[in-house]
Amino acid sequence: VFAFVDVCGFTKYTDRYGAHAATEMLARFRSACRDVTARRGARVAKWLGDGVMLVGTEPGPVIATVAELLLRFRDDAFEIHAGVAAGTVLLFEGDDYIGRPVNLAARLCEAAAPGELLALDLDDDVPEWVRRGGSVTVRAMGIGDVAGVSQLRVDEGAWASVGPSPTHPSLALVASGADASTDDAE
Repeated sequence: VFAFVDVCGFTKYTDRYGAHAATEMLARFRSACRDVTARRGARVAKWLGDGVMLVGTEPGPVIATVAELLLRFRDDAFEIHAGVAAGTVLLFEGDDYIGRPVNLAARLCEAAAPGELLALDLDDDVPEWVRRGGSVTVRAMGIGDVAGVSQLRVDEGAWASVGPSPTHPSLALVASGADASTDDAE
């Protein structure tokens, strides 16, 4: 399972707040990615400037990772968006993933609106605190029209202000009836 998460409008953010603020924001983004992936059972495959490619063996933890990241940054001066897809790929030279699922995840991320997660063929693996908002067709560069893409969002009832999080002092995860600190918290 592959996910791409990208900061929306990084250049505009840099122009507005300056290079120092932009690098601080990027450091917070990367720190949050490391923190959430470590707890949820996904991993950072590679950094892509103001984005990240995540990899996991199961869709649920990858979707949960991305959804938590989206929510962590919802009240910041920048937003992120993401795309997730699953399937078989080639592992080239030990660290490069090649294949349609990787390309789809990247293109879905590009097509996602700020704060949105687009996912393909993963409905059965969506954690209970993530809701499907609808199904859309995405025109993916180099691939064509991709039908049946799910627009996913975090169920607001899954979150509460019960203590500080590393990136936003008023947010902490309270997954519906589940301990969010475990690796299998979906």
